[in-house]
Amino acid sequence: MDTFAGKTAVITGGASGIGRAMADRFGAAGARIMIADVERASMDAAVAEMNDAGIDAVGVLADVGSEQAMNELAEAAFARFGQVNVVCNNAGVAIQGPLHTFTAADWKWVLGVNLWGVIHGIRVFLPHLLEHGDGHIVNTASVAGHTSFPGIGPYSASKHAVVAISETLYNECRQSGSSLGVSVLCPGMVSTNITSSERNRPETLCSPTAPPDPTPEQAEQMKTAQALFDNALKPDAVGEQVYRAVLDKQFYIWTDDSYAPAIMQRHEDIRQGRNPSYRGPLIDEGHVASPSAAG
Repeated sequence: MDTFAGKTAVITGGASGIGRAMADRFGAAGARIMIADVERASMDAAVAEMNDAGIDAVGVLADVGSEQAMNELAEAAFARFGQVNVVCNNAGVAIQGPLHTFTAADWKWVLGVNLWGVIHGIRVFLPHLLEHGDGHIVNTASVAGHTSFPGIGPYSASKHAVVAISETLYNECRQSGSSLGVSVLCPGMVSTNITSSERNRPETLCSPTAPPDPTPEQAEQMKTAQALFDNALKPDAVGEQVYRAVLDKQFYIWTDDSYAPAIMQRHEDIRQGRNPSYRGPLIDEGHVASPSAAG
């Protein structure tokens, strides 16, 4: 795919953050946009703003972890636009804590959005993309998909899986000679609302052991984390990186190089057969994000 003009992009988690930035950038380049999100008010506002900017955009309320919802999203995209060219499996959530504190509901929620959202997105759109041959899939993983920082086990597990799925898809396309482009977005710290993911957690997957309110210590940790995210790389910069990566058929998309030492150390530990090196929490590793030369 060498242009976005006249093409169609479907973006999950597209009402805010990185998803919204991709939608704005692709739309500014002439693409038609369908965003899927679980927050109706934010989705409707995003669509209205894009339409006001002259972008042909529509929204579909969808829980990416639901097989039926993703089937319906694909049907809506095909019915509205006919051909889909770019699919960004971007929706994501995060929770923090030691592994022994997470319930089955915690795991189901995080894996349902972060992993099954990608699986469903590939399942419902990949045959169509392979058939017409003019497309690109972008799966949002994370630097946490290349590291194993303490305190974010379910998130890291989901993102490691997304990296593996993306690499597999890339290699299958090369094996078959398909022209489909594949990218895996591995952001570091970006100024989004992911620290408040609980706002979108379905009641059926709420943790029965979680207290209704955070402890003072937890509240302070959340405040510190949010301050770091507020001052992190802005989503628009990531949207631009993804835009260029799709046109260049770039597979790995790194948003900054703050986590490169941790990733390289992990690979060296594996190569040397050493026990994993401890580096502390993820947020301590990347207080200040610097633009990546690769982005």
